[in-house]
Amino acid sequence: MFKTTWHTISGHLILILGALFMTAPVWVAFMSSTHSAETLFREGLQAWPGGHFFSNYNEVLFEEGGVMKRVTASMMLWNSLTLGIGFAIGKVVISMLAAYAIVYFRFRLAAPLFWVIFMTLLLPLEVRIIPSYEVVAGMGLLDTHTGLILPLIASATGTFYFRQFYKSVPDELLEAARLDGANAWRFFIDILVPISKTMIAAILIIMFVVGWNQYLWPLIMTTQEDNYTLVIGIKQIYQVLSEGGELPQFQKAYALTILATLPPVIVVLVFQSWFVKGLVESEK
Repeated sequence: MFKTTWHTISGHLILILGALFMTAPVWVAFMSSTHSAETLFREGLQAWPGGHFFSNYNEVLFEEGGVMKRVTASMMLWNSLTLGIGFAIGKVVISMLAAYAIVYFRFRLAAPLFWVIFMTLLLPLEVRIIPSYEVVAGMGLLDTHTGLILPLIASATGTFYFRQFYKSVPDELLEAARLDGANAWRFFIDILVPISKTMIAAILIIMFVVGWNQYLWPLIMTTQEDNYTLVIGIKQIYQVLSEGGELPQFQKAYALTILATLPPVIVVLVFQSWFVKGLVESEK
């Protein structure tokens, strides 16, 4: 009894210490964002709240800033949301269709084509970025949301996971659908998509976070400040605030950092509960 209690207490203690270790930098950044520039310049990072929360966040969200004084955090937040949502949805749709074609359309080159797709995991974005930029520039899509999203939606990872999931689906479902007169498209929409909700949720979470955190591609694709994402904005605001003879407004940079962490956290929390529910129901 005592041994079990000790193991429970020690396990909870380790979890609490790990959570504190992971959240401490976010806490310090949030607390520092509520102080004035003078306090941060004089005393450094703060661990307790200050009295400038509303003024700092209001200024960051709605007052135009940047090099050209044309961009606000709310604009960058919208650009990041557009990129993250379009990135996630595009990758899920393309991955599902590619995996469906590979698994259920019995053509001769299905396996070689899948491994060609899978081998693209060996080619990071940095390797493909110059030819991708030339293609997007030739299509006239620079400084557009379409140009930001379209070259990134092909996903070997998503295709691999959906392929493995579809291969676990019993063949009896396909045979029953054929007997009912369902064509390939109806089988995909009416049967595969509903039973893939768990996998769709998991891929959406991962891809949204990956799209939200994109830095290099949006940095190259966007030349106007009103098209910046939050990740780019954080870098730019640190650069602007660190230059010149004025007092650095680092509380704004910390506020922007906190704003950049909120949407991924909200998406993970919302979809995680649905994801766990889907896992439990699928096990039943």
